[in-house]
Amino acid sequence: MHLLLVGISHRTAPVELRERLDFQARGVATALRALAARGSTREAVVVSTCNRAEVYAACDDAERTRTDLVSFLTDFHGLDSATLRPHLYHLVDLDVTRHLFRVAAGLDSQVVGEPQILGQVKEALTAASAEQAAGPLLHRLFHSSFGVGKRVRTETGIGAGAVSIGFAAVALARKIFGNLNGRNVLVVGAGEMGKLTAIHMKSQGVNRITIVSRTMAHAARTAEAIGGASAAPWEDIDAALSASDIVITATGAASPILTKGRIETIMRPRRNQPLFIIDIALPRDVEPAAGEIEQVFLYNIDDLQTTVRENMARRESEIARAQAIVGEEVDRFDGWLRSRGAISTVVALRKHFEQIRRSELDRLEPKLATLPPEAKERLEDITHLLIEKLLLTPTEQLKALGGDPETVGAYGEALTRLFGLDDAETERPARGRVEPFPGPKSRSSGGSGR
Repeated sequence: MHLLLVGISHRTAPVELRERLDFQARGVATALRALAARGSTREAVVVSTCNRAEVYAACDDAERTRTDLVSFLTDFHGLDSATLRPHLYHLVDLDVTRHLFRVAAGLDSQVVGEPQILGQVKEALTAASAEQAAGPLLHRLFHSSFGVGKRVRTETGIGAGAVSIGFAAVALARKIFGNLNGRNVLVVGAGEMGKLTAIHMKSQGVNRITIVSRTMAHAARTAEAIGGASAAPWEDIDAALSASDIVITATGAASPILTKGRIETIMRPRRNQPLFIIDIALPRDVEPAAGEIEQVFLYNIDDLQTTVRENMARRESEIARAQAIVGEEVDRFDGWLRSRGAISTVVALRKHFEQIRRSELDRLEPKLATLPPEAKERLEDITHLLIEKLLLTPTEQLKALGGDPETVGAYGEALTRLFGLDDAETERPARGRVEPFPGPKSRSSGGSGR
């Protein structure tokens, strides 16, 4: 049986196309049922995130299934094949294993080491299991990927440190306040940067997020996009500042909107309650001198970018260690995959011998009818023992060959021919490859994390 992967990611497709291939829109369960109805896969798992749409499959005919998966993607999402095919990548067998392990480890993410993707991969398997679409091969593959992700995050520093402006802001805020639970956040400005930073704050369990903008409608839309946030009119900004622990400023103002004097006025009744200000606007929204006020912690976009660059450099130094772990785990999975050929041949051989034994006993039944029950039981035991003795050496020899695919394949084929074993009962390791799609070259490391 082959492992097969067909998909797109931010490395191969623009956001407009990725949006159209979002399986979440119609539901992953619906997609899995539609795929199962086509009959080209034995097992399937769909991984769908904001930056990737991938179908993992276990199949007998990789070439035929690849063609069908392309048709499935175009049919399910209502896309023209000519539009989609140039952006697709595909992988077969161990390349699928390596790709998924890198994804789970955060090595193929848009932001290297980001933690969300491992949870998304787990959710994909859960959804496939609920639809009974994932069988033993994909279950083993995905569970192995979970172990890879855990190892990489435990044994390397690839996930340490903030590597986005929003994460950096959260990291700095936690240095000042510790746990951010119960803190109040004010976002001044309704732009994308402020919104994203607020979303990161929300993930830390803050109490309240308030959006203030010169245009109330813009503030309301941003608050709705964040979810659970509220909007306030521009004239209430001082009251909002006084009630906040964390302030994110991201307006398009030409000069500072928060002067040192204004913030001093706000701080007087706070009784040494810290105020953390993140000024991510260019030009700056906050007068630099405001950072001199006691209990005011002011950071600008350059401060955050410095933190991001330092953490990215640290993560880059850990990539080689993470890749080595992935390589070790790919080899381990490969050994298990290869052993499947030996195990299935052993099973088929035993089944074949048992059929012969039973057939002969049935043929001799008229002659054995006069035997007492204990004699018949003894005959059963003796014939079982003979089968065990005959198969002991070949069984041990086949199991010992589990790590050598060429030898396993040769022995398995020889036994299949010699004893007329059913090919459906013997599963030799799939080592074939299929030709790439026209267009961009297939990537063994292609795909993003999230």
